[in-house]
Amino acid sequence: MNIASSMQKFQDWFTQQWVIIWGRKISPSECLWLMGPFGELNGIGEAFIHQLAERENLTVLRNTKSKGLLHSISMLNLTENEVKNLSEKVIHFYEKTADYNLLLNVKWNTIFKVFGFLVNRLFSQRINQLNIPIENTQEFRDLKSEIIELISNEDNEVKYTIWLRKFESTGKIIYSGIYSTCVLPSGKTCIKAIFPLPKGNASVLLKPSVGHNGELILDSSGNQFGDAGFYFLLNDSKGNYWSQFIKSFTDKLIVREDEGNLKAIQTLKLWNFKVANFEYTITTQFENNN
Repeated sequence: MNIASSMQKFQDWFTQQWVIIWGRKISPSECLWLMGPFGELNGIGEAFIHQLAERENLTVLRNTKSKGLLHSISMLNLTENEVKNLSEKVIHFYEKTADYNLLLNVKWNTIFKVFGFLVNRLFSQRINQLNIPIENTQEFRDLKSEIIELISNEDNEVKYTIWLRKFESTGKIIYSGIYSTCVLPSGKTCIKAIFPLPKGNASVLLKPSVGHNGELILDSSGNQFGDAGFYFLLNDSKGNYWSQFIKSFTDKLIVREDEGNLKAIQTLKLWNFKVANFEYTITTQFENNN
């Protein structure tokens, strides 16, 4: 029987064993679209960034300016008509993400608040990741948003782009993810966000499209392994790779221009029931200084 590594917290072992039992054994060479860095047992959060840099001989470049989640919007392989219709402000945000500040407001479906509470207690506080507020409020909270680049010491090229977001008031990390694009087996290009976990990661693969009003729509809805969606990926105690596609959990993000300003709405669903809404107000640093 394949067993998750035993030298870790029980909740991490239990989650990984669930992936092994219900997921599938994969070959990295056959699933390059899914692969990405794994977290260590002794630290995620910002510690992961330095662990990854040391492990792969990379230089950490922080507090970057005018750096984006995407080097160019062309990386999404949108059609010519989609790029023409896409809001220029949305394009600028994805290409120059480091120049923007974020405000966040979270609204939970009451039924699923216990889910958020359990994630917070069992995982978030310990691994310093996904510190999502549980209480619904009318106020927006300031996020410190930072684009971090990990540069190869061999060719001086950017190997990983990390988007670190944490609450300005507490320093707790809400998201620390590696962002890139990938091409699914179907040939569809997706944005890939990788969130490191002990001995593995969670990845969200989002299909891009452009709405009628120039908004960028990123949707993780998929039907089977190999589609866009939410994936767990891990190593077991023998170094084998396992993955589980979670069809029931979806993430949809809409980034739009609203009266000259940028707004984003992120909707999480489980079994097609709304779990939570994340509403972002996005402003440039210049706007905030005036």
